[in-house]
Amino acid sequence: MKTITTREWTLLGFILVYSFVPTFGGLVRIADLAGVVTIMPDNPRALAAPLPVVLHILSSFLFCLAGALQFLPSVRRHHPDVHRAVGRVVAAAGCISAATGLWMTHAFMFPAELQGLLLYWTRIFLSVWMVGLIVWAVIAVRSRNVRGHSAAMLRAYAIGQGASTQTVLGIGWAIVMGAELLGPARDVMMVLAWALNLLLAELLIRTTRASRPVQA
Repeated sequence: MKTITTREWTLLGFILVYSFVPTFGGLVRIADLAGVVTIMPDNPRALAAPLPVVLHILSSFLFCLAGALQFLPSVRRHHPDVHRAVGRVVAAAGCISAATGLWMTHAFMFPAELQGLLLYWTRIFLSVWMVGLIVWAVIAVRSRNVRGHSAAMLRAYAIGQGASTQTVLGIGWAIVMGAELLGPARDVMMVLAWALNLLLAELLIRTTRASRPVQA
């Protein structure tokens, strides 16, 4: 799209690169479940119930990558039909991602070193909240509440991008400390990643509200 500015291309590229590691790893997991590759370590939970895992990976992939387009003001301004069409896909993908994440959190038996009570309840709460945010965003935009719509979708996107920040923090810890985080420390790191994402989302929402007038 010729209307996208250089700054917006830079932002889009950053989001796509930031999303790459967890989304690529998820796609490799799908290929592994399909028997195409065998480079991933066995995951008994995915082998026992592959459908929610595959749905979660694919919907998260769509939500994170297609959702990146929604941040570009030029697309919203000059191509509103594209923004609306992509938005429908993003909203559906986000709800599926959150719902399957909720199901897996409750139904799968995770070892204590991978999920304690803190991480369990955080995942439950954020999954429900993410669906609620997306539903509210749809209601808001149909009522022409553009600010409410944008704020709700940005918060939902911050939750959906949790895996990206968790990957960055986890890799950073492993490089510095020479070991993978497990147990309660891993739970804290995972929750911290979501907290950082949501903090950034709130800062962006407040900055945007302060810099532009209310849209009718």
